[in-house]
Amino acid sequence: MIAIIDYGIGNLASVFNMLQRIGVDCCVTNKQSQIKNASHLILPGNGSFDACMRGLKETGLIHFLEELVLKDKVPILGICVGAQILGHCSTEGNERGLGWLNFKVERIPTLPGLRIPHMGWNHVNVAQVGHTLINDVTASTRFYFVHSYYMKPQDPKDILLHSNYGGDFAAAVARKNIAGVQFHPEKSHTFGKRLLSAFASWSP
Repeated sequence: MIAIIDYGIGNLASVFNMLQRIGVDCCVTNKQSQIKNASHLILPGNGSFDACMRGLKETGLIHFLEELVLKDKVPILGICVGAQILGHCSTEGNERGLGWLNFKVERIPTLPGLRIPHMGWNHVNVAQVGHTLINDVTASTRFYFVHSYYMKPQDPKDILLHSNYGGDFAAAVARKNIAGVQFHPEKSHTFGKRLLSAFASWSP
């Protein structure tokens, strides 16, 4: 069972509905009893980095989640800003991130003719061949993005997928049992279904 962490932010219903469509048992919850019994966790997010961190702090779940993710090695997937807060910090705000992955979040560069936020479908390129989460990614795979900031890992080995908008950026990252995607798999139709199905069966 996948627990979608409810901290008042993110496309909770969209993620839930997509998992239901692919036949994955899931729930939207902020109750420790339900989260503890989950095999996998999803941390959604949208809006600003600071708002997401403040919302998560208000639930009182951070220490509990750290025990599950860092100690018990429960697989977790961050989505959009939910992925960004897995890192240390963002130039968007002042809050500290969770620091579970070694990256900072930076703004997409301002370039002539480049609209920010990056909004719409974009193709991705594989950075880590053979990783379970992206085994179904091909040259035709594309995902739906909505973001003005991007993850910048300190170690290139943490990057699963690249994309390009005003320059190359990490579209997906992972280390051990922790993964994050900058795009919205719940809005990415067939491609999103494949990735979420892979996550549901991921056993790092």
